[in-house]
Amino acid sequence: MKPATGISASLAAFVSSVAVIGCCVPLGFTLALGTGAASAFLTAARPWLLGLSVALVAVGFWQQRRAKQCALRARWVQKLGSLMLFLAVAVVLGMVLFPQEIAGFLADRVLSGSK
Repeated sequence: MKPATGISASLAAFVSSVAVIGCCVPLGFTLALGTGAASAFLTAARPWLLGLSVALVAVGFWQQRRAKQCALRARWVQKLGSLMLFLAVAVVLGMVLFPQEIAGFLADRVLSGSK
């Protein structure tokens, strides 16, 4: 069995933490599903999604520790895994601590296409 580097857990943590703000920012997939229904679901699922994000980051750290013990993969893959894991930690912490500010930033600057 190949040792994991934590990349898959990091990507899953990104996705679940971005889904947390789906209730506040009408992303493309929420528009396709219907903003009202998706907003109601994601608002109700917010604590579960945040818990999933934290759990996936923990799994990523566990996988990365196991990968370092085996040391079978290339070092650049381990470095990439570490970088993505700490980036995932920053995104998840930002979503946990500042969800409204991030949603406002995305709505004002990124999704509106201005400036």
